[in-house]
Amino acid sequence: MVLGPRLDLRRSWRPGRTPALVVIPLALIVTVCLVDVLVPPHIHLGPLLVAAPALTVAFAGARLTALMGALAVAAQMLIGALRGVLSTANIQAQIAALIIVTVVCVTVCVVRDRNERRLDQVRSVAEVAQSVLLQPLPQRSGPLRIAGLYLPAEEEADLGGDLYAAARTSHDSTRFLIGDVRGNGLAAINNAALLLGAFRAAAHRQATLPRLAVHLDAAFRWDISQWRSGAEQDTDEDFATVTLLDIPDHEPVVHLITCGHPPPLLLRGGRLTPLAAEASHLPIGFGGAFGIAAYDVQTFPFEAGDLLLLYTDGVIEARNGDGHFYPLAERAPQWTGNDPAEVLRLLQDDLLVHVRGHLGDDAAVVAIRRLAR
Repeated sequence: MVLGPRLDLRRSWRPGRTPALVVIPLALIVTVCLVDVLVPPHIHLGPLLVAAPALTVAFAGARLTALMGALAVAAQMLIGALRGVLSTANIQAQIAALIIVTVVCVTVCVVRDRNERRLDQVRSVAEVAQSVLLQPLPQRSGPLRIAGLYLPAEEEADLGGDLYAAARTSHDSTRFLIGDVRGNGLAAINNAALLLGAFRAAAHRQATLPRLAVHLDAAFRWDISQWRSGAEQDTDEDFATVTLLDIPDHEPVVHLITCGHPPPLLLRGGRLTPLAAEASHLPIGFGGAFGIAAYDVQTFPFEAGDLLLLYTDGVIEARNGDGHFYPLAERAPQWTGNDPAEVLRLLQDDLLVHVRGHLGDDAAVVAIRRLAR
């Protein structure tokens, strides 16, 4: 995940977690006191004490910043007393300046910490919403071993519309959905929730995969159009790219329908084969609008030991610093022999190294291996 490490890094700079950094302003205060007392009277280092609270605010909270400011003020008073100039206007002005700087730094800490708490709450709500939408995939379903991965984008509170789900059917097969709703934020989350809900409600009882695709398209179009006028419907661009799969327990094949989504990758013995349909259908949300009443199913071999990778374009369109896309088709074959969960762990690590931790778009991946029965 991208957000997790960023959040932990920020929290590690709060009071009580950075004892080594506290030494810096403390050492500065002690050094200024000693030097200012020992050097000739015409040399004054007291003004440097303002750096103590100013440095502390960079890594600590309001209390520690206030403490460092108080110590700096006490140090300035000590210097004035030892030199016998505590009552002079110069020392009093330096003390006043230290107090003002400390108050400003503490105020900055209070405002910053309040904003961080609000942002943490937003992140928590976003993470809960995402976990509710993307329910964990089952580790096993019939002869299949399954793992799912969701990587949120770098933006702080935005959630994308990447989604996946699985459902067990009554005729001994497992159905999968992976998709990407256009846009991000609340609108994308709403549309993703709609698609996931429609899939979970219908996937287990739809007689055929094409009927399921028609159902998803109709449900999607109905929901986004029910409150809009005809003109708004004509100009609206809500849609979702989707791949639907049905994997029978007792037949070594995979049936799929692709609606504008990147093709799954089949890994077998170190070789990679994209399961590209002969003709990809329009994305969900456009089908009924263009009079599509049926969807063609493509069937591919999926034998024991084979591994399927389903993914969204957030993976293959992730760019590094030189603008190069992530080479999933080149990297994936080297992970063929691993467990699906291990494959996704390796893919996540490799992808984040490629983009140097800055993922520009949400990404979702599902790995499915057929086991020998």
